[in-house]
Amino acid sequence: MNPHPSIPVYSIGHENRHDVTYVIIFTLLPGKEETFLSLIEPVLNAMRNESTFRNAVLHRDPLKPNRFMLYESWSDANDVINTQIHRDYRQDFWAGLPGLLENDRDIQTWTPIRGDFALVH
Repeated sequence: MNPHPSIPVYSIGHENRHDVTYVIIFTLLPGKEETFLSLIEPVLNAMRNESTFRNAVLHRDPLKPNRFMLYESWSDANDVINTQIHRDYRQDFWAGLPGLLENDRDIQTWTPIRGDFALVH
């Protein structure tokens, strides 16, 4: 039951076992935050138009401003590996990223089993 009937709530089952979510932690060299954002924002803008894209959220650590977390979900893990990461719109990001990182990215792969969303206008 929706405790706030004026807010639409969507619950999505994940019967398709090809769905995948990546959680990626980027720890940047201090002072590289704006450069990072200028490289990742065009990627986020472009990937939302891909047919297998589900959602993405970029987070910033409130206690360590040079630490970011990207949460992105796709409907087809094979498509991400074989196609999406090679898209032309990602090339500037891939080229610039090594010079921005304080250490290697922490990349985790998850299989979603349930999604709940409240869409607030």
